[in-house]
Amino acid sequence: MILGNTCTRGCRFCDVPKGKPEGLDTEEPERVAESVRLMALKYVVITSVARDDLADQGAEVWNETILRTRLENPGCRVEVLIPDMQGRLDLVDHILDAGPDVLNHNFETVERLQKHVRGRGNIRDTSAVLRRAKERGFFTKTSLMLGVGETREELEGIIRHIADLKVDILTMGQYLSPGGPAHLPVSRFVPPEEFESLRDYALAQGIRVCQSGPLVRSSYRADEAAAVLFAPA
Repeated sequence: MILGNTCTRGCRFCDVPKGKPEGLDTEEPERVAESVRLMALKYVVITSVARDDLADQGAEVWNETILRTRLENPGCRVEVLIPDMQGRLDLVDHILDAGPDVLNHNFETVERLQKHVRGRGNIRDTSAVLRRAKERGFFTKTSLMLGVGETREELEGIIRHIADLKVDILTMGQYLSPGGPAHLPVSRFVPPEEFESLRDYALAQGIRVCQSGPLVRSSYRADEAAAVLFAPA
């Protein structure tokens, strides 16, 4: 995770500290690249807090981090899980210009529950990010949490929307509350067979890869999911 450990958003499912971040670490891109080299990673997922306090939302640090990671680790694939950049496509473009292998940005939940779960996050900005990356020829990925109050009909609706955006990878997992008073409670625990049914539904809509199960998270076996995309035709 880059851009510090304090997020400017107030998403109710997340346990990352929230508030006003202090400063910006310009040496972070080099340290990330070095860490990937030391661990000899062949696949890395880089994510960040939201930085609404910055004029560029942190896009320059994102760009530098991807470029340096690629330069120092030519055999490593890079997946990025980015914030919505407030829907600013110029900032999304700056991140994409660095050439990540997979661009991930999460819907998290169905349309009705967006504000309740994500606060400032919304369908419009998330759709714009994923659409832009696909228009520019990148593989795209998104994730949904189940058990926050959604219905089956609503889930099928957001899955169809994700398919319409030509998203390549969808992950779906059970929401588990971090437990604090500000966090969302779990609405229900979804049985494994329902996750399997939703996976089948997603694949039937044309989504190429779907990982769906109670313990699945956004970066669950990310290298295995992406391997399907990079396999020779």
